Amino acid sequence: MSRIGKAPIALPAGVTVTVKDNVVTVKGPKGELSQEINPDLDVKVEDGHVVVTRPSDDREHRAQHGLYRALIHNMVVGVSEGYKKEMELVGVGYRATSNGQVLELSLGFSHAIYIKLPKEIKVEAKTERNKNPLIILESYDKQLLGQVCAKIRSLRKPEPYKGKGIKFVGEIIRRKSGKSANAK
Repeated sequence: MSRIGKAPIALPAGVTVTVKDNVVTVKGPKGELSQEINPDLDVKVEDGHVVVTRPSDDREHRAQHGLYRALIHNMVVGVSEGYKKEMELVGVGYRATSNGQVLELSLGFSHAIYIKLPKEIKVEAKTERNKNPLIILESYDKQLLGQVCAKIRSLRKPEPYKGKGIKFVGEIIRRKSGKSANAK
């Protein structure tokens, strides 16, 4: 049996879960999310907990059991607490500024890059003296937040020689020695 799938999801105060026609809707203080689920799986809301059960031990049912339980758990945590990601710009002259839902990035290209963010995401750009610029993204939708962070990171991935680029705070970049280290 799936260890993740069989764990019940505790509902915090102020969060409601409804299941109708294979669509799970989660409402909370931060927002509302919905996810379509496989009709084979059964989702029940009982006394402050959400339980996902599967009909058989088929390989596909076992895989989807843990998947949908994790997706529902992410929605519950998102609408109650929210998610936050911090990204760091490492490099000389790299800058970030935010104006409403528009993020402006200077990443060493000949022009600035403007990214219009979805309304579900709150953005803040911090620049402190003698520190790398930070981009702080917050949202109640974990999937959307991860997708937007991946898009921003893809504009200038951290390179292994000097470590320049856009990276997550706390991320460790595997560094390579340059060609001078190999010379004999």
